[in-house]
Amino acid sequence: MKAIQVKASRIIDAPPADVYAVIRDYNVGHQAILPRPPFEEMIVEKGGVGAGTVLRLRLKVYGQVYHYHQAVSEPEPGRVILEEDLNSTQRTRFIFEAVDGGRKTNITIHSEYPPAPGIAGFFQRYMIPAVTRPVYHRELNLLADYLRDQAQASSQPNTAKA
Repeated sequence: MKAIQVKASRIIDAPPADVYAVIRDYNVGHQAILPRPPFEEMIVEKGGVGAGTVLRLRLKVYGQVYHYHQAVSEPEPGRVILEEDLNSTQRTRFIFEAVDGGRKTNITIHSEYPPAPGIAGFFQRYMIPAVTRPVYHRELNLLADYLRDQAQASSQPNTAKA
């Protein structure tokens, strides 16, 4: 049976390198943009920045807890980050495309979920996208806010006294 596909995209008012840096930073940036709920926890087991990172995620959706154990790779550095579950065929790609002469970024979160067999898989084909897509839109909004806040903070004059 074909994987269940879920996608969400947004144009972010920041250059691709800045957006990419937040997503590949699993210690700080990526942690800051995870929608809570449904994400309850992200634990970095190894690495923490880009390829080679290994992490555990815990999500709670409609009372059901889901655990993912993921490895991160960068099949196209600067353009694609891939998270692959170590215990299933679930995978999520973050795809970065420059727009507006490189001043902005079109970022897409694209996940593939293995369907359960039988009637459960039939229902999952409707439920997983219906539940996941709004979470991805929230994550993209949090990403835009995070980058905007970083840009504003860096443009503020340092008024600390020596």
